[in-house]
Amino acid sequence: MSSNTSFFGDLLGSIAERGRALLERSSRVSGATKAATLVERCEELLSGKGEASGVALATDILDRYGRMKTGERIAFFEALAQTFGVDRARLAAAIEAYGRTESDAAAAELNAASEPRRLELFRRFNMAQGATLSLVRMRENLMDALVHRRDLSAVDRDFGHLFSTWFNRGFLVLRRIDWATPANVLEKIIRYEAVHEIRDWNDLRARVDSPDRHCYAFFHPALVDEPLIFVEVALEKEIPGAIAPILDQQRQHLDPAKATTAVFYSISNCQRGLSGVSFGNFLIKQVVEEISRELPNLTTFVTLSPAPAFGKWLEAERASGSSAVLSAADLETLKLLDDPEWPQKDEARDTITPVLQAAAAYYFLVARSAKGRPLDPVARFHLGNGARLERINAMGDLSAKGIAQAAGLMVNYRYVLTDIEKNHEAFLGKGDVVASSAVKKLLRGEHSARALVPAS
Repeated sequence: MSSNTSFFGDLLGSIAERGRALLERSSRVSGATKAATLVERCEELLSGKGEASGVALATDILDRYGRMKTGERIAFFEALAQTFGVDRARLAAAIEAYGRTESDAAAAELNAASEPRRLELFRRFNMAQGATLSLVRMRENLMDALVHRRDLSAVDRDFGHLFSTWFNRGFLVLRRIDWATPANVLEKIIRYEAVHEIRDWNDLRARVDSPDRHCYAFFHPALVDEPLIFVEVALEKEIPGAIAPILDQQRQHLDPAKATTAVFYSISNCQRGLSGVSFGNFLIKQVVEEISRELPNLTTFVTLSPAPAFGKWLEAERASGSSAVLSAADLETLKLLDDPEWPQKDEARDTITPVLQAAAAYYFLVARSAKGRPLDPVARFHLGNGARLERINAMGDLSAKGIAQAAGLMVNYRYVLTDIEKNHEAFLGKGDVVASSAVKKLLRGEHSARALVPAS
């Protein structure tokens, strides 16, 4: 693949160089100057010149954009929003024509006319060598600007629309990450790990080169050495309740032939600019298929997942003075969390555990956002992919991050292949959270009598 990439890269580079020469000659003829603005270049690109000059223009625009400062980039995004939207005159004419004829040709023109001009502009940007990654990075810049400039959201929607097509599942390639993977990719695995920090190269090797540890990533042909998303997998004999033993580099390795359980303990999205493009559900399902072929002795597929919004919710319940789930005795018990040393105290951990489990059961099974969805983003991801909430682990992650994020709590989501579709439909169609009987038993009082979905 690398030789093909090099060949096409050289070819595009050659086309771009020829195109630059054409642009320089045409600029002299037309009297245009090198002070042409980026927006003017974009209009030139949309005007539909030849292939060589088109590649050169796209390359030039992206190069100029790459040298811009933050304020200049926001001005460019403003132009994309205001100048490169729908051609309203063309759209009005298309609507009128379709109203008169209702022909297929008129419908096609109406469809084309309703598309913002910036969509075609993005497609033409993509003629340049390495443009796909440049556009992903451009969207990252736009997402930063959106914090204060919601008026640019239409541009972001168009990026998302294009990327959902360009990064369609049919284009993605699953690759096993191991110690033979090129160093530049391994460096990115270290950098992009978003759940459990990889401390150094020895830590990375323990995760990708041990016989009982696997790592898989999705790649796209246009981003050859840039992983899109990756998952780390531990082979175990049973469902784990804590992350520390899995990350322990000094642990005793398990013979993969004796493993019965595959544990997805870290899933990291690598490209923030591809936010909204779903890779995770495809990744998990394909890894299950891949690892099942290699190790047919595996019968159980689970995650060991963080609960990133639980800590904030719990603190809000403690501070509310009228918690729907925490009694006065619970609130008194949870004062133990205010002691920075509580994770090192056996008695404190034992006292806190049942209260955390009951609160977490309510948090996952009952509490809802204003839109009627579970509060936890990781829960929404796995439940939406057809998993079931299998187990709540009160002392799952006693690292500083785990305590700050979720008072040490982690959960297992279980993927039962025959139930994935049914669970997916129950969650997306009716908002039902499919959970094991063990989780439902943790609910207390009136909530324990709720008509929750039976475990599959």
